[in-house]
Amino acid sequence: MPVEIERKYLLRNDDWRLNANHGTKFEQGYIIGSDKASVRVRTEGSKAFINIKSATLGVKRLEYEYAIPLDEAQELMTSLCEKPLVQKTRYIVIENGDEWEVDVFEGDNKGLVVAEIELQSEQQSIELPSWCGEEVSNDPKYYNVNLAKQPFSEW
Repeated sequence: MPVEIERKYLLRNDDWRLNANHGTKFEQGYIIGSDKASVRVRTEGSKAFINIKSATLGVKRLEYEYAIPLDEAQELMTSLCEKPLVQKTRYIVIENGDEWEVDVFEGDNKGLVVAEIELQSEQQSIELPSWCGEEVSNDPKYYNVNLAKQPFSEW
């Protein structure tokens, strides 16, 4: 059973940029966001995926993801996904031997920047980089499915 375990943090400053890669543009939309799960369509540069994720609160959730043709993903986002779409650039940052994903949001979520780290277990200890601030892993308003429903610009 595929499980995602991740922690999410707001950032204190832009020091993460010192070790960041060039970044990849993401665009994603949600077909359904029910009490049990969300169905997401995402483009990552020239790749595309459909994703089903359990709607459980916390750092551990079921997640299923499958590659799909880019043109089909674009059609799904245009015709079936709720608006606004979530747009962001994702940067990979290696810090203290850990791989962090820093998402810089655009569009209706412009101004929001979060860092995520995927873990092997809920108990796994990590050394937080100095640029990590408040943990928001358990705050549902930071879930991308909710950013599509109530963007950062409306908070």
